[in-house]
Amino acid sequence: MKTVTKMRLTASVLAVMLVVMIAAPAVAMAAPVPLGTTSTYGVLAGTTITNTGPTTIGGSAGGDIGVSPGTSITGFPPGLASGATHNNDAPAAQAQLDLTAAYLDAEGRTPATPIDHELAGQTLVPGVYSPVGGDFQLSGTLILNSTDPDGVFVFQCPATLTTSSGSRVVLAGQAQFCRVFWQVTSSATLGTNSIFVGHIFALTNITANTGAHIQGQLLARNAAVNLDSNTIINGYCEYSTDIHVVKTASAYSLAAPGSVTYTYTVTNTFGEGPLTNVHLTDDKLGAITSFTGDTNSNGELDTTETWVYTRTTNLTRTTENIAVVTADVGSAPTTDTAVARVTVAAGQLLPNTATPWYTVLLAGVALTLLGAAGYWMTTRKIHA
Repeated sequence: MKTVTKMRLTASVLAVMLVVMIAAPAVAMAAPVPLGTTSTYGVLAGTTITNTGPTTIGGSAGGDIGVSPGTSITGFPPGLASGATHNNDAPAAQAQLDLTAAYLDAEGRTPATPIDHELAGQTLVPGVYSPVGGDFQLSGTLILNSTDPDGVFVFQCPATLTTSSGSRVVLAGQAQFCRVFWQVTSSATLGTNSIFVGHIFALTNITANTGAHIQGQLLARNAAVNLDSNTIINGYCEYSTDIHVVKTASAYSLAAPGSVTYTYTVTNTFGEGPLTNVHLTDDKLGAITSFTGDTNSNGELDTTETWVYTRTTNLTRTTENIAVVTADVGSAPTTDTAVARVTVAAGQLLPNTATPWYTVLLAGVALTLLGAAGYWMTTRKIHA
């Protein structure tokens, strides 16, 4: 009986360890990284700022550009910064000191959850993250999803950060760009026509290739920031959108490939008048144009209306869809996003976790073998 008890205890301990390995959650941060006087800078560099093409730098928090201790800022014009230009002056020097403090704050946050270094295809909640298997890179879409507008995301990059052409970071739920921080121990490179979100604190260079769109800041401590026909929006941290979309699925788990109907509910949160030019797209299903709820048939989303769109599709594997709704408030655009994930058991994709898939499989095999051994020992005792 002692042998059987010992075998059962071993299996139980291993099972608990497996659960801990797989389910270790990201830990939400209580406070954002303090920016100090860097908060008004769209771009700050240590040596030089270079620009090619019609780059624009602005936003409600400030469109300043600055360099310190270097003295070279070129390409403005044709580049346009809405704020002040600080060329190795006292404000730029202080901003560099505050950048160093912000960099060290982000670098020192714990505990960090290890995730795959390829960020494409992952959906993350507020927390601190570090890469496994290489430097952080983004070749597709990364979704940052928060149910709290104060949720903080911190990415600790031990070397470089690289995003591919056309890649994008998508905010879902109440996630805000101003609560996203990238601490980069070496250099950061943003791909052509990519969409990036958050504050980059780089120890060395930051390069934004042609057409890259940044909602946040590019802040380099010891080297250059290189720009090329970019848009940089440095806004205040406040959650507001004049349109809202909620996406639901008729089933979130399928035992086999099958049909799923998505429902998209769109409302006017502007509250002071109608929204025009409303368009809904799904990154997997394309444009969705049929809807109900336009009670006066004028093609405008009024404050008292709720528009409901539906789309049915067949899923053969686990799928995560991003819905994007856009509209105009007067002449100003507004947008919102929503995400739905449906798990398909047959042909299911293994999830992105900090634990490699082969570790999970090996642990499962180990548990099976231990269970078989326990059964054999129990049978042997009975027949002895």
